Amino acid sequence: MSSQSTLSGSTPKTQGSILGYRQWSKATSSLVSGMALALMVVLMPVGYYGGIVPLITPGDATKTAEAISRSGLPYLAGLACIAVVILLDVIVAGAWYTLFKGVNRRLSAVAAWIRVAYSTLFAVAAAQLVSAYTLLDVPKQALQAIELFSSIWLISLGLFGVHIVLIGYLQWRSKFVPTIFGILLAISGAGYCADALGVAFVSGFTPVYGLFGIIGETAGIFWLLIKGRKLPA
Repeated sequence: MSSQSTLSGSTPKTQGSILGYRQWSKATSSLVSGMALALMVVLMPVGYYGGIVPLITPGDATKTAEAISRSGLPYLAGLACIAVVILLDVIVAGAWYTLFKGVNRRLSAVAAWIRVAYSTLFAVAAAQLVSAYTLLDVPKQALQAIELFSSIWLISLGLFGVHIVLIGYLQWRSKFVPTIFGILLAISGAGYCADALGVAFVSGFTPVYGLFGIIGETAGIFWLLIKGRKLPA
C-alpha cells in the first residue's frame, strides 16, 4: 500500500519539476521559456559586452592581460553570466520541445537537440575565456584563447540559427502562435546562419545579419510572456 502511494504520489511531483518538462502545459512552457529568454537578453550584454569586451584590446596581448589582471572581478562576473546563459539555453530547448511537440514531435525534438548542441559548443568556447584567465602571465596565449572563444562562439551560432529556423517553422505551422512570429523568427535564424558561414569562410568578415533578428526574437519573448502563458492546457 505504501509503495503504491509512493509511486502514485511522488512521481507526478517529480514530473512537475523542472526535470519533468515533458509534462509541462503549453502555458508553463511559454512562461518558462519567456522568462529564461528575457533573463538571457540581460545577462549576455551585461556579462560579456559589459564585463569582458571592454578589457580586450585587439592585437595587443600585453595591454589585454594587464587590463584583465587589474579588473579580475568584472571579468569573472562576465564568465558567471555566460555560464548562466548556457544553462538557460538548455532550459529553453526543453521548454520549446514541450511547447511545439504537438505540432511535430520529431521536428521539435530535432530542434531541441540542435540547441543543446549549440549550448555545448558555447560552453567549449566559454572554456577558452577561463583558460585565458589562467594564462595572464603569458599574454600572447591569453589573447589567443580569447580570440578562439570568439571564433568558436560565432561559428556555433550557425547551429543556433538552424534551431531558430526550425522553431520559426513550427510556430508558423502551429495554430496558437501568430504566423508573423514564425516568419520573423525564421528570418532571424537565417541571419545567424549567414553570419556563421561568413565567419567560417570569409576572412575579416564582420557578423551583421544576426542583428536583423532582434525584432523577431524580442517580439517572440513578449508573446511568450503575455499571450503564451495564457494558452489553454
